[in-house]
Amino acid sequence: MKNELDLSLIRPLVRAWLAEDVGRGDITSTSVIPSKAYAVARLEARESFVVAGLGVAGLVFETVSDRPPEWDPKTEDGQIAAAGDTLARVEGNLRSILTAERTALNVFARLSGVASLTADYARSLAGTNARLVDTRKTTPGLRVLEKYAVRVGGGSNHRYGLDDGILIKDNHIASAGGIGPAVRSARSKAHHGLKVEVEVEDHAGLDEALDAGADIVLLDNMTVEDVRKAVEATAGRALLEVSGGIKLDNIEDYARTGVDLISVGALTHSVRSVDVALEVDL
Repeated sequence: MKNELDLSLIRPLVRAWLAEDVGRGDITSTSVIPSKAYAVARLEARESFVVAGLGVAGLVFETVSDRPPEWDPKTEDGQIAAAGDTLARVEGNLRSILTAERTALNVFARLSGVASLTADYARSLAGTNARLVDTRKTTPGLRVLEKYAVRVGGGSNHRYGLDDGILIKDNHIASAGGIGPAVRSARSKAHHGLKVEVEVEDHAGLDEALDAGADIVLLDNMTVEDVRKAVEATAGRALLEVSGGIKLDNIEDYARTGVDLISVGALTHSVRSVDVALEVDL
């Protein structure tokens, strides 16, 4: 499955999240709840959204104690939840359920929010050749999960990190003495399978990038009309990416210019967590 997530890689993160929240112990639950209290709980949607991170939430419950509650998902990532839907069932020791509750809800709500916002943007690209991609503007420590949620929502991933591709930006250009020198320097040091991308702000920069042999040119904060002219001028000599100022109300206009990629930092840095709750049935 394209969007499959290897949960074994997430276990260290889950342990760190629980250590942060639980600390030396859940003193509220241990002071109020009998040690052998048993309960069934439901993970319930309070609004409509794209489900993402359900397995991660389950992993939180499975990690909380030596005798973890039983996790029984009722849907899967990528499905649309409606308000009132039961997304999963949790059964077991009530103290453990309540100890894991907030951490599980936090990560699930965040990832589902990313997937849902991504789906909104992706729908606007229907009928075009443009591909929606994310950026490195992710929450530290959550990048692999947030980029997974982008894929669940119908988007694609840009670089995972600085070691994953060459993207020459304004500060690199200034330090190198211009777009041409920066691209040529990167090209001379990159192996044959590594593409070189450079950010430009105007048509003069685009011409310089193309002349220097850039594989991908990022058109930064350009108007729709300027992007359309850039597509015509490039004529397929390089992939074109648009970034900066992209919103739900204008992304379709940019997509119809003929660009190849549209990157949206808001998919991960400005997302709203969805409304979800854990309801305990005693």
